[in-house]
Amino acid sequence: MKDIILQKLKDIEKEHQVKILYAVESGSRGWGFESKDSDYDVRFIYIHKPEWYLSIKDKRDVIELPINDLLDINGWDLTKTLVLFKKSNPTLLEWLSSPIIYGEKTNLINELKELLKDYFSSKSCIYHYLHMAKGNYREYLKGEEVKIKKYFYVLRPIMACMWTEKYGTQPPMLFEELMSGLILDSQLLDEIDKLLIIKRSGMEMDKQKRVNVINEFLEEKIAYYSEYVKMLNVQSNKDIDTLDELFRNTLQEVWK
Repeated sequence: MKDIILQKLKDIEKEHQVKILYAVESGSRGWGFESKDSDYDVRFIYIHKPEWYLSIKDKRDVIELPINDLLDINGWDLTKTLVLFKKSNPTLLEWLSSPIIYGEKTNLINELKELLKDYFSSKSCIYHYLHMAKGNYREYLKGEEVKIKKYFYVLRPIMACMWTEKYGTQPPMLFEELMSGLILDSQLLDEIDKLLIIKRSGMEMDKQKRVNVINEFLEEKIAYYSEYVKMLNVQSNKDIDTLDELFRNTLQEVWK
């Protein structure tokens, strides 16, 4: 499958006349709890030729391939990427910490990781993950029978909120690494471990009866972080000159 993905990325470079600087796995495979039939969520950062940026035309800053049952591939232009980095966008920050990397050019990602301590926002991070947890809990976990994968679509963002509160940093992408850095009730851990085994050995749409211990934990944390996030300050006046320089240096390095 990796060969297919790499070829798709080469095709994108040729068709759109860009260079892909970084490509990773996102979604359940990047989080470490994929099912047997999970698709591949490939995300990438790319850069156009210099003349593309020297225009007043409105242009798309994303590239998206049609989604199918096996592959979901899309990426962001470097300018969009850096604007979102300045805002401490959690989706982008997950890409930077993905354990599955399909390709990397230049020193861009290492430099962004070095800058992250100056741009990371706990408020932005917790708002993002809390919103994700609330939506998935409301839609999928209130019935007597639920899709197993949806538990992880709420557990992971809630634990991301817990990590951010505890450490003040971007949460790890791998679910088990995230979980191991938190203090959790042993009964809760046992139930989550059972779900992990079922999830990895089953199919994406598998269901089971709701697990009250997990639901009670999630409801408590959702209520807590709904209030907690209101008390956090917004980090402002983040330096844009550093990111401008990084953009120019990367543009020059790639197309020299």
